[in-house]
Amino acid sequence: MTVAERNCWIEQADAGAVLYLAGPWRVEALADLKQELAAALPGGSPPHRVDGSGVSSIDTAGALVLLRGLTLAGANRDELEFIGFADHHRRVIALVSERFEATTAVPVRRRHGWLVAVGKGAIEVGQMMLGHISFLGLIATEFGRLLRHPGALRMRELFVQLGRTGVSAIPVIALLTFLIGVIVAYLLGIQAEQYGANIYVVDGVALGMVREFSPLIVATIVAGRSGAAFTAQLGTMKLTGEIDALRTLGLSAEQVLVIPRVLALMLALPLLVFVGNVAGLWGAMVVSELMLDITAFTFIDRLHAALAPRHYVIGLAKSPVFALAIAVIGCRMGFAVARDTRAIGESTTSTVVQCIVTVIVLDALFAVLFQEVGL
Repeated sequence: MTVAERNCWIEQADAGAVLYLAGPWRVEALADLKQELAAALPGGSPPHRVDGSGVSSIDTAGALVLLRGLTLAGANRDELEFIGFADHHRRVIALVSERFEATTAVPVRRRHGWLVAVGKGAIEVGQMMLGHISFLGLIATEFGRLLRHPGALRMRELFVQLGRTGVSAIPVIALLTFLIGVIVAYLLGIQAEQYGANIYVVDGVALGMVREFSPLIVATIVAGRSGAAFTAQLGTMKLTGEIDALRTLGLSAEQVLVIPRVLALMLALPLLVFVGNVAGLWGAMVVSELMLDITAFTFIDRLHAALAPRHYVIGLAKSPVFALAIAVIGCRMGFAVARDTRAIGESTTSTVVQCIVTVIVLDALFAVLFQEVGL
């Protein structure tokens, strides 16, 4: 490459090294300019003057490359002398020099203590809960409108959601609750055999399954299955503009999309809990007959004596509340999805965590409440 073809080179003078610039210093040639400037500038003795008499044009990107290269070479920008530049070129360099620190400054991350982190987390949780409560109020308003105008309920969508949230979930619910019944009966049986109290395994499994295990396990499965599905479906609809299209047509997106899902889940979850009760007790009965010499007829007879109807009703009564919480969180997180695909995955994950935590908290509150009222 000849001198005429180069954009920059160093020459020694009596007053010190001079950096000569030539040609266009614009954004189109940044890669070549960086390489040439890095090759031209010496490692230990930076130039004292920059001669721009050969520069045909320069923009802010070219000026920034020049100033960065000089700074990396050890030059002091305040002591540099810029000669031979046209007035408009000199103004561009001066403008970039004024804002040079802002372009190179590394943002300092403030490190907060654990107390600040706890406070920020508490504020975020509070805002999230307020959002869910506000959305629940909106759904209650839509239910009120539905009571005044029952014809507004979209029956086809309701039955579709019943199939997705209820019927298709029966196999996995039955399998898991059956295995839970087997495990609980097996563990209780090991202890009961030591004291000859085999028959009381029926009491423990029956009360545990219908009152606590089945509603909690079924709600947890539904939270990970249907709650996540609601968020993913509604989030995708928001991303593709379908929700905005509904509102443009004068329709209530909550009435069209949310109400059928909430109703379907509130109807399906008690039925799934019933399936879980039957499957769990069946699993316990199988283990009792194989391990504890308790026949099926003895198991059922003891079940009738040990399991009061109120325990069965309590387990079923909790399930619509769990369903309402799961549906509200799932739908609200779907409506709150940001307009990018990554947000759908993040909101879906957050929905599963929130639903499971909410179900466990509600179950604990129910346990305390029923204990206080003597149920």
